[in-house]
Amino acid sequence: MASNVPLSLFLCFFISICHAHAGKISVYWGQNGGEGTLAETCATGNYQFVNIAFLPTFGNGQSPMINLAGHCDPYSNACTGLSSDIESCQARGIKVILSIGGGAGSYYLNSTEDAREVATYLWDNFLGGKSANRPLGKAVLDGIDFDIEGGTNLYWDDLARYLSNYGKRGKKVYLTAAPQCPFPDYYVGKALETGLFDYVWVQFYNNPPCQYSSGMASLEKAWKDWNTVPAGQIFLGLPASPQAAGSGFVPAGDLTSQVLPEIKDSGKYGGVMLWSKYYDTGYSSSIKSHV
Repeated sequence: MASNVPLSLFLCFFISICHAHAGKISVYWGQNGGEGTLAETCATGNYQFVNIAFLPTFGNGQSPMINLAGHCDPYSNACTGLSSDIESCQARGIKVILSIGGGAGSYYLNSTEDAREVATYLWDNFLGGKSANRPLGKAVLDGIDFDIEGGTNLYWDDLARYLSNYGKRGKKVYLTAAPQCPFPDYYVGKALETGLFDYVWVQFYNNPPCQYSSGMASLEKAWKDWNTVPAGQIFLGLPASPQAAGSGFVPAGDLTSQVLPEIKDSGKYGGVMLWSKYYDTGYSSSIKSHV
C-alpha cells in the first residue's frame, strides 16, 4: 500500500539534525576589539544567540555605563553605530541580548526600588522603551543576560520580575543568566527560582568541582542539578579555546563523543554557550552539527 508520509519525515529518524533535542549555540561578543564586528559574528551562521558584553556599571545610584572594550567608545556615544549590526543579526533570526555584570565591574542592587530603577533604565535605553541617549542606538535588543559574578545576591529576583513585566507591554523581553556550575548559584540562584528565565547558560569552566576535566560523573551530577531549575532551557557553557578560561576547556572531539551524548536527552537541554567570539577560531564550526 502506498504511503502518504513524506520522505523527509522518514529521513528525520536517521539524520542527527532532526534530533528532538537539536541544540543551539550562544556566544559572548564585545570584550575584545580583535574579534570582528557584531554583524560579522552573526554572518558566520554558527550562533543563534549573541550576548553583548558587558554593562558592568549600574545600580546603587551609579550612572550606568557600557564597556565594549576596543569596539567603540561609549563616552563619545560611538557605540550607537552598532544599531545596524544588531538589526542585521535579528534579521537572520538571531537573538541579541545585553549582558549585565561580568567578571569585573561595579554593580549591585541595594533595594527593590533600585531594582525597579535599573529595570526602567534597561527598558528605556536598550529594550522597547524610549530615551534620547540609547547607548547602542535605536535597535531594540531581545533581552537581558544576568552574568552576575560579584556584588551581592540581593534583589536580582526583583530585577527579573520588573523586566519580565515590561515584556508584557509589547515585544517579549528574554531573560537569560550565566551562573557558575556549582549548584545552586550564590548570586542568581534565587532569581532563577522565579521561573522567569528563558535560557540559562551555565559556566562549566573555571569551576573544577563540576567541569569536564574532573570527570564526566562530576559534570553529569551538576548538569542534572541544573535541570531542576524552573527555566526554559539549560545550556552547557564552555570556553571556545584553552586560552579562553583558566580551566574547563573540552576538546571538540571529547565534547561530541563523550559529553553531548550524555546530556542531550535531558528535558531542558538547549545547546552550548561559548566564551567568547574572540577565542572561537573554529570551535563552533567543529561542533555545531553535533549540538
